[in-house]
Amino acid sequence: MEVWEKINYLLEEKKMSKQEFARKLIILEPKLKRTNEIPSTQTILGYLYGKRELKVELIPYIAEVLEVDEQELFRFDIEYATEYNIRYSKEARELLELLQYAPKNIIQHIKNTLLNYKKEYENNIKNIH
Repeated sequence: MEVWEKINYLLEEKKMSKQEFARKLIILEPKLKRTNEIPSTQTILGYLYGKRELKVELIPYIAEVLEVDEQELFRFDIEYATEYNIRYSKEARELLELLQYAPKNIIQHIKNTLLNYKKEYENNIKNIH
């Protein structure tokens, strides 16, 4: 997954349009190093469609608009790589963040439950073939 794809993923998760993102980014007045100018809406959309190379100097501004840490733009956990990422990613991240508060026996229970779901899924796949 490319950074521009992750940005689009986060936009969809936050229910923010590409146009709204571009508008918010421009309001922050980021300057491109090469031109010392604020990128245009068209340029920003080019980044979001992967048609232009994203400039590193924009990363802090993009993170601010998306309300995430800069590192989040480069984090490509397994949740983003699955075909279910749109449906489960936010919930999966929330669960991962909450696990630090769970006692060991609850974590073991969750693990066992998920393993049972996995076995059931694998059995269903075998029965289909």
